Amino acid sequence: MILYLEVECTIYASFSLKDKRSVIKRMIAKLRKDFNVSVAELEFQELWQRAKLGIVTISNERLHAEQTLAAVIRTIDSFPEIERTITKQEII
Repeated sequence: MILYLEVECTIYASFSLKDKRSVIKRMIAKLRKDFNVSVAELEFQELWQRAKLGIVTISNERLHAEQTLAAVIRTIDSFPEIERTITKQEII
């Protein structure tokens, strides 16, 4: 079972691409370490207050994959610098 999550975020505390990269890199590292998911920045690389991330997890059980992505969403929401705006989940 492959589950894909697409998350758009606004980073209000970012005033440059350097600020944005600092927050995004820290968040991506935490997600990879804590949940063993694949994460990539998909769009808005040149905008300093927006980010779109693609997150993928693979599991032999759908429930486990859904619980993992739910925990990923909670972790993203725990970053005070980031507001999650649009979230799409898909089973591949």
